[in-house]
Amino acid sequence: MRVGIDTGGTFTDFVIAREDGRVETFKIRSSPANPASVILEGLARIGGQPEVVHGSTVATNALLERKGARTALVTTAGFEDAIEIGRQNRAELYNLTPSPKRVLCQRDLRFGIAERTLFDGEILQAPSADALSGLAALVRAAGVESVAICLLHSYANPAHEQAVAAALEGLGYICASHEISPEMREYERTSTVFLNAYVGPLMDRYIAQLGGIRKLWIMQSSGGLLKAAEARRHAVRTLLSGPAGGVVGAIETARLSGFDRVLGFDMGGTSTDVSLSEGRARQTTEGSVDGLPVRVPSLDIQTVGAGGGSIARVDEGGLLRVGPESAGASPGPACYGTGVLPTVTDAHVVLGRIRPDSFLGGTMPLYPDRAAAAVDTIAAQLECTRKAAAEGILRVANANMERAIRSVSVERGYDPRQFALVAFGGCGGLHACEVAEELGIATVVVPEHAGVLSALGMLLADRVRDYSAGVPGVPDLEPRYKSLEKLARREMPGATLERFADTRYVGQSYELMIPAGADFHQAHQREYGYSDTARATEVVTVRLRAVLAVPRLKLTRGSSASRAVGGTLEGPALISDYGATTWIPRGWCSRVDCAGTLVITRNPVVAGRGK
Repeated sequence: MRVGIDTGGTFTDFVIAREDGRVETFKIRSSPANPASVILEGLARIGGQPEVVHGSTVATNALLERKGARTALVTTAGFEDAIEIGRQNRAELYNLTPSPKRVLCQRDLRFGIAERTLFDGEILQAPSADALSGLAALVRAAGVESVAICLLHSYANPAHEQAVAAALEGLGYICASHEISPEMREYERTSTVFLNAYVGPLMDRYIAQLGGIRKLWIMQSSGGLLKAAEARRHAVRTLLSGPAGGVVGAIETARLSGFDRVLGFDMGGTSTDVSLSEGRARQTTEGSVDGLPVRVPSLDIQTVGAGGGSIARVDEGGLLRVGPESAGASPGPACYGTGVLPTVTDAHVVLGRIRPDSFLGGTMPLYPDRAAAAVDTIAAQLECTRKAAAEGILRVANANMERAIRSVSVERGYDPRQFALVAFGGCGGLHACEVAEELGIATVVVPEHAGVLSALGMLLADRVRDYSAGVPGVPDLEPRYKSLEKLARREMPGATLERFADTRYVGQSYELMIPAGADFHQAHQREYGYSDTARATEVVTVRLRAVLAVPRLKLTRGSSASRAVGGTLEGPALISDYGATTWIPRGWCSRVDCAGTLVITRNPVVAGRGK
């Protein structure tokens, strides 16, 4: 027996895969103050000693809420402020008074040490014994819980970082950049290793709380599984673990229904995550969380603060806003009986799109009167009816999500009309058709287990370990690949090894990650709309992905009475499943295929089968 567990902002989802292929699911309200207790409660309900695959939000929440460990940063002397200076990129090009950058690392907790390694690994100045002992004394006096080490050009030669780590041994959770992100670009590398140190102690304690689980895997941002021990040391790789499970689940379940080109649309309680894939999830090494660079491989996912618990308000100018603030699991939407502020979920209850008698299969009561009272506060401010206020809340939420989908499709040279929209999460099916209508998408796909698809996706993921090495100016890459492959075979014997290369035109300040030997010009043309075959190219980072395939999960059809194979339904209509509801507007028609997937198409358009 294997169990997938996805801790969300509102609910924690459990998917149990039995040996005979049966899949069982249930949800428990999340506990932000003690997420481990909910997991242990769910496992006690299941019984036995199952293998567990878990997508954790511990690292993500600690970062977003700025509740990580007190962390020191050790850099090459003179580079203490690189993490605050960052890049000159401006997120708001025409804003003359941008908000100050939020810096995690306090200035008095940044320590420089006199040393210098050149870009090719040559040592110009080694740190002295006195400098190392003096650094240790400063760190000890600072009373920190963790230390991030990032020295200049350590990706080319990690000797100095290793010496600093040895000098600081015993002073807390110590991590060095050559272990976390051995790549060029000091700011991004410093940010990544600092984030790892910032959230690492929390992840370490969290996994210790789950120590009674016989076999525990942690979902990582790249869409693969990490051993629990690896996640304790590489916590930064779990920042997008929940959404990554959703991407894997969307791709695999859509493939069973014949759709290869899909846009993932995961709308949960606090946010919506969107992604694009053409048979395989898109990877990136230039991700960011809350505006902070994270230089480790991750799935290309865009997140917007629009979920079922997103709070609606009227701003100072009289405009209706929705999110990014969320009611979360506590107190939750007003209709849950504990919250008072109007949310997207409350708007659905007011419009009759979420039925109180069927929420979570009828196991959780809802309070329509409280939802109505909350939405009435918006109606009073906008001087409109309750229904108009509820519809307005949903339209604003839809607009936020449409922009996110455009960012992963239109803005990257893809036409969303050529993709199927795979809707999942508790709220995805409630918004998918209306969002698709605005984007010109003709087909919406809602998997049978849409409400817990992220947890299901974790059971479909392989074990993955990513390796990298910075190689700017290195003409012969084969020895670097061989070195990474030797390490991978030692750590993951039997794994399939895949080579990649971060490549760019000579003189560019950005690069594309492509399979080793692939046509860079063609990839550049697709991504940016132009290429120049006459220009020289160079590789700045070599990457290796080691993959150990897990036994394929044999999915069998569920017993949902609302999903009879071959059945069709014209909108407007509601389809209620456990943990998710699908709204089919007028002008759309649905059918259930042999995989139990709900395929919804616009009338009179008869959409193709995905290819």
